[in-house]
Amino acid sequence: MLKSVLIANRGEIARRVIRTAKRLGVRTVAVYSDADAKALHVREADEAVHIGASPAKESYLRGEKIIAAAKQTAAQGIHPGYGFLSENADFAQGVIDAGLIWIGPKPDSIRAMGLKDAAKKLMAEAGVPTTPGYLGEDQSEERLQKEADAIGYPVLIKAVAGGGGKGMRKVEKKAEFKAALASAKREAAAAFGDDRVLLEMYVQRPRHIEVQVFGDTHGNVVHLFERDCSLQRRHQKVIEEAPAPGMDDATRKAVTEAAVLAAKAVNYVGAGTVEFIADASEGLRADRIWFMEMNTRLQVEHPVTEEITGQDLVEWQLRVASGEKLPLRQEELKINGHAIEARLYAENPDAGFLPSTGVLHTLRLPDMPEDEARVDAAVDQRDEVTPYYDPMIAKIITRGATRAEAIAKLARAMNEVCVWPVHSNAGFVSRCLRDADFAAGAIDTGLIAARGEALSKTPPPSEAALTAAAFEFQHLNTAPNKATRLQPQTWASPWAMLTGFRLNAEMARRVRLRWRGQRLEARLAGRPVMYWAKSDDGVVMFDNGEAYEFTLDTGEAEGGELAAGDGAILSPMPGKIVSVAAKAGAKLKKGDAILVLEAMKMEHTLTAPFDGKLAELNAKAGVQVSEGVVLARLEKE
Repeated sequence: MLKSVLIANRGEIARRVIRTAKRLGVRTVAVYSDADAKALHVREADEAVHIGASPAKESYLRGEKIIAAAKQTAAQGIHPGYGFLSENADFAQGVIDAGLIWIGPKPDSIRAMGLKDAAKKLMAEAGVPTTPGYLGEDQSEERLQKEADAIGYPVLIKAVAGGGGKGMRKVEKKAEFKAALASAKREAAAAFGDDRVLLEMYVQRPRHIEVQVFGDTHGNVVHLFERDCSLQRRHQKVIEEAPAPGMDDATRKAVTEAAVLAAKAVNYVGAGTVEFIADASEGLRADRIWFMEMNTRLQVEHPVTEEITGQDLVEWQLRVASGEKLPLRQEELKINGHAIEARLYAENPDAGFLPSTGVLHTLRLPDMPEDEARVDAAVDQRDEVTPYYDPMIAKIITRGATRAEAIAKLARAMNEVCVWPVHSNAGFVSRCLRDADFAAGAIDTGLIAARGEALSKTPPPSEAALTAAAFEFQHLNTAPNKATRLQPQTWASPWAMLTGFRLNAEMARRVRLRWRGQRLEARLAGRPVMYWAKSDDGVVMFDNGEAYEFTLDTGEAEGGELAAGDGAILSPMPGKIVSVAAKAGAKLKKGDAILVLEAMKMEHTLTAPFDGKLAELNAKAGVQVSEGVVLARLEKE
C-alpha cells in the first residue's frame, strides 16, 4: 500500500480521499490556492502546500506546481480527484515521468476516451452500441448544418472534449442551429480549449444510465452495477441513484457487459464510468441503450455505488495504484438496497440557477444517524463560496431497503438544510423529491424542464413560517434606523410578551411582515418549531430547504417592492459579456434573449422579464462586469 498521497484537488473530493487515506494509515498532502488557504481540506490533511493564486488556471490547473509539491513533500503518488486535471493525459504522463504513482487510468486510456468522437468510433469498432450522429473532421458551419439537417431535429450538439454539460446544446429546429452552434463552440473553447463539436440524434425520452467499472494492472475488469442520473437541469446532474429504477435483469446484463467491454477495449486501470443514453419511451430495454462517453476518473456520484455495494471506491483506487489485484471478483459483488444522492449547490433557482457567492454565515447540514444519511461536505459554516470554483456545498446521500425508503430519508435530510445568506438549491431538490413522476420512477432528462417554475421557483412562505417569524420578532427590538437592524431583547418581566393574554379581545395577535416586498400577515396562535437565523434587517426562517427572510412591515414602501417591476437587468455575478442579442429601443417579448454572460466557464442568458421596450443597454461583448451592475433596463409599454 502507498505510504503517502498528494491530492491534486479541493473541496469535498479532497476531503473524501483524506478520510479513506487516514483509515488506511496513508499520509495525505493537500494543495491550495489563495482562496482556499483556510479551506477544510487544507485543515484536515497531514500537510498542505500553497500552489498559486485563486483562479484555477493559476493554481489547480498548474500541473508542474502540483508535481513539484509532491516531490517537495515526498509524496509517493498523486490522486487527481475529479475535475481540474483528473482527465488530462499529459498531466498523468508528467506524474509518471516524474517517478510518481498516478492514481488513475493509463494516459493512453485517457486519450482514447478523452475526445468524444474518437471514443465513439473506438467503441463502435469494439462492438459497443453507439448513438447515431456525425463524428467527422469537417467542422465548417456549412457541413455541420448539412449533417444536422440529415440527422433530423431535434439534434444535439456536443463538445468533442466536453463534459458536465458544457458546450452542449439541444437544437429544436433548423433556424436555431447556427446560433446554438456558435454558443456551444464558445463555451467549449472557454472550458476545454477546444471548440470542436459532434452531432447526435436527440433521444426524445432520454434516461442517463451509467456503469461503474474498475480495472487493475493484472488484467481484471469488473463492474459495480449501474446508476441512474436522469434528473438533470441543463445537462447538469441534480439527483443520482443506484440501482436504476425499472432496470430488469436482461437490460442490466446487456449494459454492464457493454461497459466492461468498453473498459477492456482501452486496457482500463482504476475507477471509470461508462455512460449510456437510453430511450425510455417504452421503458428500459437492452436494444435501446447506446454508449455516450467514458469518464476516466471517479465520479461525483460514486457514493451511491458505495452504499449499495458496501465498497469504498477510493480504497480500491489506492490498492490498484499500489499494484494489488481488485479486492473482489465479479460474482462476489451484489446489490443491497437502494441509494440516492442530491447535490447541494450554492446557486439561486429563482435567478436561473446562477451560482451564488459569499460567506456562509448560516450553514446547517442534516444531523441524522449514519445509517440514515451520509454528508460529504465541501465547506463549513463561516467559509466563503467564491466565484473561482464549482459552487458545491455538499453531497447528501441516503440509503434504504427500497427506493421509496431512500427517497423519504433524503427528503427529510433536505428539509433540515439551512443556508444563509448564500442562496442554495435545497428547496428545489426537496420539490424534485416530492414530484409524483419522480417518486414513481417515471423519469427522463427532460422532467425538470417540463415542470418549469413549479420546481424552480420558491413558493410563498407557509403559514407555519410566517407564524414562527412573527414569534421571533417578539423577542427582538427594532433599532431606530431605516435598515431596521434588529438586536436581541432580554425579557425581564412576564408582561413583556402578552401573546394569548386578553381582556375581551381576540386571543391571537396579528403581526404584519414583509417578504420580497410583499405585505403578509401572521397570526400568533401557536408557536411552530422551525430553524431560524437573524439577518441584518429581520429574521430568516428555514422551511423545506428554503430560506425566507422577513422584515417587519413599517407601512413604508421598501426598495425591493418599488424595484420588483422596474425591468432592471442586473449582472447576477461577476462575469464576462460574450454576446449581446438585442439593441437599445427594441421591442421584446418576455423570455427574449438580451445578452449572454459567461461565469464559471458556463454561459448564462439574461432575458426580458416581461414584454416591453429595451430603454437602456449598458452591455458590450468582451467587457468584464461586476455583480449587481445594471446591464439593461426594460420598460413596459
